[in-house]
Amino acid sequence: MLDFIASPEISSILFFGNTLFQYATALTIFLGLYVVFWLVEQLVLSRLTVAALRTETEVDDTLINIVRSIRPPMYVFIALYISIQFLAVHQAINLGVKSLVLIFLVWQAATVIDVFIDYIAQKRMGEEATGAPIGMLKLASKFILWSIGLLLVLSNLGIDITSLVTGLGIGGIAIALAVQNILGDVFSSLAIYFDKPFEVGDFIEVGEHKGTVEKIGIKTSRIRSLQGEELVVSNVDLTSARIKNFKKMEKRRAAFTIGVSYQTTHASLKQIPGMIEKIIVDQGKMVEFGRAHFKMFGESALIFEVVFFVLDSDYDLFMDLQQQINLDILAAFDKKKIEIAYPTQTIHVVK
Repeated sequence: MLDFIASPEISSILFFGNTLFQYATALTIFLGLYVVFWLVEQLVLSRLTVAALRTETEVDDTLINIVRSIRPPMYVFIALYISIQFLAVHQAINLGVKSLVLIFLVWQAATVIDVFIDYIAQKRMGEEATGAPIGMLKLASKFILWSIGLLLVLSNLGIDITSLVTGLGIGGIAIALAVQNILGDVFSSLAIYFDKPFEVGDFIEVGEHKGTVEKIGIKTSRIRSLQGEELVVSNVDLTSARIKNFKKMEKRRAAFTIGVSYQTTHASLKQIPGMIEKIIVDQGKMVEFGRAHFKMFGESALIFEVVFFVLDSDYDLFMDLQQQINLDILAAFDKKKIEIAYPTQTIHVVK
């Protein structure tokens, strides 16, 4: 067919400034490039799929999603732009196709960044990688990309964008200064989301306030206090404060003292640490004995200090075990006739 079109009679025929042979050449290049792009995509996908089956990491799966996100229109416009370079076309058509290629490149880059953000969030957050912060991050990245893409298109069309870039820079600085407090809360929200100092459902202490986290918003977070009211705290305050997260505890330490009267015999005093240790050990696997010692001579009691650990962060469980240990200590002391001391004063009157 090319030989027929390349004949002198046919090749001399002009349509819109190009011969049939030039059109045939451009069409061949267009179809060839499209097929090559498609074959390269399929080859890359097949190699990545094989590699993903051999590894346990999620990087291969993310690369597969990125390659699959490339749409056929992207190939069409790139192949079209390259093929029309072999034709004598009006400059407006060339600029129009080039602008469309830039738009699709920006759109494709935004899609790739979305996949990448989802991967980072999934890697960091697991199944919780959803919500406003991720959507906000995607929106911000798309806004930046489309702004750059628009400037490139305008520059490609011959429009001087110097003043526009300068105006956008000054306007961006003015907006940033006007909403710096809001932006601080927004970035703090992202810091909380990715760093995870606490999550929804955690019991935390911030300054003099304690409560359960109910919501982590873009600007503020909600905490339900022990008294029942809702505390609305700025995210900036949360990221700049020292936070105690009680849910992160693997075990809870308990230390308490108990005093016995000065009338307790030496033999009984020696038995008390062992008695208390047995009582704590008998509570089961959720309790770990620390120590029990005769610590000091008090004003009206002989003081023993006891330490044990509850292997769970549940406060209700901790209090149940503490209560049972206290009751068992009272029962054991009562059985051994050991008297628990209470504040007393003995007054000696000298005649």
